[in-house]
Amino acid sequence: MSKVSIIEVKTAGQLKQFVKFPMDLYKNNPYYVPSFIKDEMKIWDANENPAFHYSESKQFLAVKDSKVVGRIAVIINHKEEKELDIKKVRFGWIDFIDDTEVSKALIQTAIDYAKEHDINKIEGPMGFTNLDKAGMLTMGFDKLATMIGIYNHAYYPKHLENLGLVKEKEWVEYEMNFPKVLPEKVEKFSGLIAQKYKLSVLRFKSKEEILPYVEPMFKLLDETYKHLSTYTPISDEQIKTYKEKYFPFIDKNYVICVVDENQQLVSFAITMPSYSKALQKSKGKLFPFGWWHFLQAGKKNDRANFYLIGIHPEYQRRGVTAIIFKEIFVRFTSMGINFAETNPELEENKSVQLLWQDYNPVNHKRRRTYSMEVNK
Repeated sequence: MSKVSIIEVKTAGQLKQFVKFPMDLYKNNPYYVPSFIKDEMKIWDANENPAFHYSESKQFLAVKDSKVVGRIAVIINHKEEKELDIKKVRFGWIDFIDDTEVSKALIQTAIDYAKEHDINKIEGPMGFTNLDKAGMLTMGFDKLATMIGIYNHAYYPKHLENLGLVKEKEWVEYEMNFPKVLPEKVEKFSGLIAQKYKLSVLRFKSKEEILPYVEPMFKLLDETYKHLSTYTPISDEQIKTYKEKYFPFIDKNYVICVVDENQQLVSFAITMPSYSKALQKSKGKLFPFGWWHFLQAGKKNDRANFYLIGIHPEYQRRGVTAIIFKEIFVRFTSMGINFAETNPELEENKSVQLLWQDYNPVNHKRRRTYSMEVNK
């Protein structure tokens, strides 16, 4: 039997192999959605990724019979350790063929990295921060992935469990057939809540008008989720990076902002037309023709994805979501959106899951991170 070799990524060529491996592994898979190769390469550039200001990382390839058969990245987030007193090695970007020797070698690499740094826990798949892709798919292998969701084969979690890793955190995702008629209580409450708290919806005439609200949105995101045990605040450098990465895909009609009488942001929702099929057609490249597929997806699409939702703590449980959903209903109806899909939500975050209760949500995907205690 051929031996599996683990090679640390050190050259540009090896990094490209690391980035492109899942595209080869999932070639012709109808549910896998590739990332842009250029964006994935930037993740590992300390000059491009602000997370390197407080993190360290290495990437590895698994090779068997002179062929790349797996990959893994290991990360230590020192900000997480300092602010939350959580000391662990994060592992992510883990992909492998259906070969237990390969998955075992990759996980052993994460274990060895933890031991080298006197750390007694590994967890993954996850990225550098809360806004990176996280969670191995455990349900929904026959569902089209989203732009921000990890896709993996059904054998992945079985391999990790057989290696002794256990469930750490679980996320759920929901799909909804968007209603043809707005629920009566949403219609009623949206007006009452807006009047009671003197709230209004901003309607942007151009995408540029959204820019002054980008930073307040991220700050509001911090306020919304800071109570979660694993949440770390978003740095100014991260805000700048995410703005540059995702703003080109933003459509003003898919951004809903609710402000108070002083024009202060109290709630927002960022949705997008589904770009999954456009990404599949682009094959990881925006040029020469990828941009055309994205343009078409923005113009004609019956599916939308929820990406971020933020509500100031002072307005949570006060019915503000009724204002947001009325506005989403009006806009989605005018754009012919029939289906909506949520982003991954932590299983215990019931307050966010309650947002969808009036729309007959179907839990169609689940994902989790796996962890292991490491003996030093």
